[in-house]
Amino acid sequence: MAKWIKKLKRIFRRHPWAKWAALGGAAALMGIVVLLLILGGHEPEKPPLGSSGNVRTITLVAGGDLNVTDNTVASGKVGETYDYTQNFLDVAEVFAGADAAFLNFEGTFSGESYGSATASAPLALAQTLSACGVDFLQTANSRSVSNGIWGLSQTLSAIRSCGMEPLGTYESNADFHQQQGFTLRTIGGIKVAFVAFTKGMDGMGLPSGSEKCVNLLYTDYTTTYKKINTQGITDILEAVEKAKPDITVALLHWGSEGNSAISPSQKKIANLMLSLGVDAIIGTHSHQVQSVVYDEENHSLIAYSLGDFYGDGTTSGSYYSMLLQMQITKDLDTGETAITGWDYIPIYTLTQQRDGQGMKVVRIDLAMELYENAHISSVSEATYENMKSALAQIEKRIQPPAE
Repeated sequence: MAKWIKKLKRIFRRHPWAKWAALGGAAALMGIVVLLLILGGHEPEKPPLGSSGNVRTITLVAGGDLNVTDNTVASGKVGETYDYTQNFLDVAEVFAGADAAFLNFEGTFSGESYGSATASAPLALAQTLSACGVDFLQTANSRSVSNGIWGLSQTLSAIRSCGMEPLGTYESNADFHQQQGFTLRTIGGIKVAFVAFTKGMDGMGLPSGSEKCVNLLYTDYTTTYKKINTQGITDILEAVEKAKPDITVALLHWGSEGNSAISPSQKKIANLMLSLGVDAIIGTHSHQVQSVVYDEENHSLIAYSLGDFYGDGTTSGSYYSMLLQMQITKDLDTGETAITGWDYIPIYTLTQQRDGQGMKVVRIDLAMELYENAHISSVSEATYENMKSALAQIEKRIQPPAE
């Protein structure tokens, strides 16, 4: 029903006259309904999704930004090589236990030299993420073309060579047209469409002949981010609709860095996407956790920003974030599919400077439990207090803002 309502809204937006025609028809229909009610007839209530018990449920896990910097690259340095296994070991079980997992990879795999200046990371990072259970990397973000279209092509090849799939970027215009701007995968018997967009690329533009290599939220993406790319977004989401997925997930690199406020243009983009059939919006870029809004009636979810999954953690609010768990249920009798629930796991990035420990991602709940039980591997008292504060901040930030 929710998808039919979205379609009607789209028709009315494009053809205003249709609204008045529909209203006239609705008035006539209402008269018939009233008459039936008077005569004692009524429309039986639609049973809730999955009430028959013949359902299939999957869980998707999403993490925030993985930022390629001098510090994050160096955190996996082992002699003359790189190995990031220990850096993500504490959250690997969460990724591996999901039916599909994805992150926003804010960097490239375009060879040496590595670090902040080039945003290039060793291939070992991609290999570790894949081994941990990550299936998709959003590559539509500030670093998409940090090393040009050549660097983008190298990155896409590297990600695929490690058994993962990039989202939101393409090697060429021809590649974009072939994929139609989205990725469709069957996960646990449920067809899931992934789309990914970025607000811009750190002021960089796409060269002539490569205009479609990155999915963009704005047409003025190199300057002010005020002109929403309505046509481009609509074209991609209409192509998604024709593919008839059970569920559509949009990964959006948007908002402002270090700013927890949701902008009017973000809300316009969210409303546009929901009207075009998107079921879930997962945001990144602000480096801070922001509100999560779940509409139980329409089964839609917007997580405005998950924060930094892994970064330097030097600024306030950037060293803690969350892994979002999203439950999707399909009624095998009716084919109806919807987001039926969500949860989150708070995480924290340890650093030598702040915590006196090597850089790694840990689950806040488990780390605090180890400390409270005086475990030999527990964190320091100062880090424990930081985690308590971080946990409170996450819980506060995910609450929907007052209207």
